[in-house]
Amino acid sequence: MIERPASVVKELLENSLDASATSISISIRQAGRQRIEVADNGFGIPPAELPVAVSRHATSKLVSADELFRISTLGFRGEALASIGSVSRMTITSRASGEQAGSRLVVEGGKVGALQPVGAPQGTHVVVEQLFQNVPARLKFLKQDITERRAIDGLVTRYALAYPRVDIRFDAEGTTALQTAGDGDRRAILAGIQGVELAHQLLEIEAADEGMSLAGYVSPTSVTRSNRREITFFVNGRWVQDIALTTALLQAYHTLLMVGRYPLATLFLDLPPSELDVNVHPAKAEVRFRQPDRVFSFVQRAVKRSMLAYAPIPSMRPALWSSRTEADVAPPGAASREEAEVAAATRSSAGQVAGTATTMVSRTATLPQIPLLRLVGQVGAMYLVAEGPDGLYLIDQHAAHERVLFEKLMKDRELHEVASQDLLTPVVVEMRPDQVDAVELQLSVLASLGFIVERFGAQAFQIRSMPAPLAGRDPEAVLRVLIDEFEEDESPLRAVTEARVAARICKRLAVRAGQALSVEEQRALLGDLEACASPRTCPHGRPTMIHLSVELLERQFGRRGAR
Repeated sequence: MIERPASVVKELLENSLDASATSISISIRQAGRQRIEVADNGFGIPPAELPVAVSRHATSKLVSADELFRISTLGFRGEALASIGSVSRMTITSRASGEQAGSRLVVEGGKVGALQPVGAPQGTHVVVEQLFQNVPARLKFLKQDITERRAIDGLVTRYALAYPRVDIRFDAEGTTALQTAGDGDRRAILAGIQGVELAHQLLEIEAADEGMSLAGYVSPTSVTRSNRREITFFVNGRWVQDIALTTALLQAYHTLLMVGRYPLATLFLDLPPSELDVNVHPAKAEVRFRQPDRVFSFVQRAVKRSMLAYAPIPSMRPALWSSRTEADVAPPGAASREEAEVAAATRSSAGQVAGTATTMVSRTATLPQIPLLRLVGQVGAMYLVAEGPDGLYLIDQHAAHERVLFEKLMKDRELHEVASQDLLTPVVVEMRPDQVDAVELQLSVLASLGFIVERFGAQAFQIRSMPAPLAGRDPEAVLRVLIDEFEEDESPLRAVTEARVAARICKRLAVRAGQALSVEEQRALLGDLEACASPRTCPHGRPTMIHLSVELLERQFGRRGAR
């Protein structure tokens, strides 16, 4: 249980929260190796129970065996204090509610000292010193102080967000690193942790469905990271690392982010205690759900609806195409209509959400996908130029066509109405021996998308039919894309989803940059894009369009805001 200083802080912090504390103070020295101090104003420990509290498998948080099947507290096994006392010098001072005086107990290397009466405020004060001094092997393998300190910082900030009504103060090496007000304002805590600008950009989520609720914040598609470290889930107030929940979140962003980019998220999932098992990991860092598919779907739908409501169209910055600086031409407050609407929606409070059991987040349901556009023409055989009600739109014809083809394929798949068109002459494609298995594993996926592909000899496949939306495209490219793309993919071939296969096929079959389109083809592509559910990005997350607002053009031509 106690692997590093952060483990000690976690167990003591959770004990304070279980004690209904409204104020918690945490202090560390030398990244927790030398000293960890946690004090709270909770209901405290009675003197008679203090020696029992530091013994193994003794807990006051469970009254009957039945409660093991509906655990509602963070701690329940009675191992934390005993484990900490066995690898350090631990001093516990506590005064229970209603007691006239407090009690103090010292545990050093697992040896329990005598109970001493002392004067103390209500609550519990725990000091842990000389961590792992009697376990040299554990001490040897601790990371550098900066790494251990970072682990404690991440732990405390996450719990501060999970419990915004608790006043949490964190001091490190004599300097205050975090101080929350305990007023319930999570966005204010986010501003203190991640900065005001980023806190304003994060999208708030509140959703409920049949006994489950989800709250928290996720980043828009314009704010991403190169790893998953800033994805945090709390389940019933407990910080967990759950692969299924993280996958549900990433599926909600599917086709909205570029490959290799990940969102920021801090989400709090609540469901009946009887619906999950928290006793599956020594540090209680993992949970098991009674109905995992239902929970997965709920999280994915809640985040997806929020993303579709908020996703803005990228706006061109003047600095990218003008010799003047952005400060010269874009004074504060001069934002496009979409930017203003997104910013206003981001600052909306939770009270604007309809809190019904089956209604998900849709505060900005009136925000259009994209406005109706009038085709102007094609530039460089790569981009379409269109006029909207509030400016110009530059559209990447390849990315736009990818999105159109992808949604047509997936819509037919979801409706179980995949229409296949037989080829006049079946196409036979020869493969290398090492490529045959890769295609063989995807035949059922291709069939679900409307492709009829059959084995045709030892190293060949025959394509007999293609989905109607892809009629006229190169059939051989369908199989080649499976090989070319998945040979560079580390994902197991059996784990590849239909959506990923469809996205990669559409990327290969979409019109290419440099391909001249007739006026009719340009208009058709523009109309098809307007009809898409997610028209602003291609299936791989690249933007399909950039917006040049009328206000920006006026400033560039010196009509407004120019100096």
